[in-house]
Order: sequence, then C-alpha cells, then structure tokens
Amino acid sequence: MNLYDLPTPTLILDRRRVRANTDEMRVRIHAHGVALRPHAKTAKSVDVARMAVGDGGNALAVSTLREADYFLNQGFTDLVYAVCITPDKLDVVAALVERGAELKIITDNLAVAEAISNHPGAHRVLIEIDCGEHRTGVVADSPSLNEMAVAVERSGRSKILGVLTHAGHSYATRTPDAAAVIAEAERVAAVTAGERLREAGFETPIISVGSTPTATHGVTFDGVTEVRPGVYVFQDMFQVGIGSCSINALALSVLASVIANNRDRGTLMLDAGGLALSKDRSTSNSDFDAGFGQIADLSGAILPGLRVNSVHQEHGEVLVEDPALFANLTVGTKVRVFPNHACMTAAAYEVYNVIDGGFEVVDQWERCNGW
Repeated sequence: MNLYDLPTPTLILDRRRVRANTDEMRVRIHAHGVALRPHAKTAKSVDVARMAVGDGGNALAVSTLREADYFLNQGFTDLVYAVCITPDKLDVVAALVERGAELKIITDNLAVAEAISNHPGAHRVLIEIDCGEHRTGVVADSPSLNEMAVAVERSGRSKILGVLTHAGHSYATRTPDAAAVIAEAERVAAVTAGERLREAGFETPIISVGSTPTATHGVTFDGVTEVRPGVYVFQDMFQVGIGSCSINALALSVLASVIANNRDRGTLMLDAGGLALSKDRSTSNSDFDAGFGQIADLSGAILPGLRVNSVHQEHGEVLVEDPALFANLTVGTKVRVFPNHACMTAAAYEVYNVIDGGFEVVDQWERCNGW
C-alpha cells in the first residue's frame, strides 16, 4: 500500500524524520551529561517511544494514567506522571506501582501532599515549580515548598524525590536567543528549589526540566538531572515558526483529498477539517501564519502559498491566489497537511500510517488515546 491507496483523512508519519529528530535530541542532551526523559504525550506510541529513548532507555514522562498503564505494559517502568495528581487517582497510581512501575507523581498543593501521606500506598513525589509560565507549580522560594515535603514524608511511607518544572512560556519566544533566556530561568528555578529542599534535609535525586524550545536552545543544564521535551519527536509548524526546527524536520502530516475545486471563488475544499487537523491556530502569533495547516504534495514538498485558511467540522478551505494551481489540484487529488500542533492533531487518530521518506506505507503504529 502507498499514499495513493489510503482513505482520507488519515495520519501519516515519516519514520525517517522521527529517527533524525529523536537521534538529534538524544545526542544533544546526553552531550550535556544529562538524562533524557521524552514526554510521550505527543506520540502516545510505544514505537516512537523506543526510538526516542534509544537502546537501553526506559524513562518516559506521561500526561495520563492510561498512558502510564500502556507504557508499563510495553516494558517501560521509569515513569513520571507530569500532571498534578488529585487524591482520587492515588489508588490507580498505587496499583501501577504494585505492578512494577517506578511511577513518580507531582503536586503543588499542601492538602494534596497531606493526602499522599495519608494514603496507604508508598508514593514517589516531585514538587512542581513555577519557573514563569504561571500554570501550575510553586515558586522556588515559596515557604510551601518545604511544607509540602514535610507533609508528604510525615507518614514514613511516601518520599520526596525532587522537583519538576516546565517552561511552557518558552512557546511565546520567537528566536533561539529568547528561548535560551527562558531555558536558563527554567534551570535556575529548578536547581534553586532542589537546593532549598536539600538544605532542609530532603534528598533530591531528580531535578527535572523541559520543553522542546528550552531543550533545543538551552546553553547549560548544570544542576539538572533530566530534560523532558515532547513535541520534538514529530515537530510541527509552530515549532518551525519559533525557530526550534526546520520545515524538513516535520514528521507528522494528515493525508487529505481535494473534494471541491472552485475557480470562481478561488478556493479548494479538502476533506480534512477541524476534527482531522484540530483548530489550533498557534502560528497566527508567529512570524508567519500557516492557517490550520501548511499544504504539501505527497512527497512532503511544501506547496508555497497554500494553507488551510478556515475549517468546518469535516471541511478545510484553501484560498488559491494563483489560478494556475487549480489544474494540478483537481477533485480527488491527494495532498499532505502539516499541522500547527502535532499533539492535538494526532489525538484524533488511532494509528499512524508509517512511511520511510517515500510513498510506500511500511507499517502501522498504534496510539494510546483517552484518559
């Protein structure tokens, strides 16, 4: 089977580009003497995870407990659930630990820290640090940092293992230098918080940071023990726009068909709309606007000036400024659309149709969806 044979819309993954992206990041992070813990929330796929960790690797970050269960079943035991835990999920965490998971959970809340201590399970805990995004986490000099650590360890069953932070605000940068500044602030926040815990008598073997922009452009990771980038495995148009990768690194695309060709209106319509592409418009704030996705031919070569300008549930509208392009984009023609946000787009699909730099579909890889 090749791309011409597949029904549309469907998800395409270029294995050659995934391998290049994962190899590049692994070499970069290991050159700093730091461990790489890929965030599996982007791909939610054991096949991609194995490429990301490399030979002998076993460490992943996950964003759902279903992912934790899925990757544990595939032999990954060293897991961080990188979303603040709620007390009602502690039974599920304990069951995963009982099955052999070295599962670390995170919190930024004193009441939750007390609930963790009171739970009959033996939990491994990281305190989340706010390094500037102001989404979740406590600042490094907050008195609650030590209060939470004391609360977690009060019963003697659970243990503080360190701190975790995520510089999500690095996505607002537009240059490598700006991302490097955020990366340094991220590093300092995590290292400072870890030092405060050590001064209070707590061991902190894990100082965890990470986002794709900061992992890509950070100058030093001194004092950090691990880095957790995620979207780098696929990259996307937004990462191109903020300078984290080149357009040749884009590994994920949606195969779509032209379903209407209207010269009078100057539009094409694709069978890939909001559900197939997501409604992420993150590139609207970049130096260029890819609409709801940049259009390419089946080889992956960008078709300049063609993007999905608007979407309905199952329709993607393309404005065509050059009338000569209509001749090669007749009804039934298949194209590829590179999305703005690979994580959001991939979430609509159950499998990846895998190519290896060409047109032939060489494999299908499953995804773990849901919560």
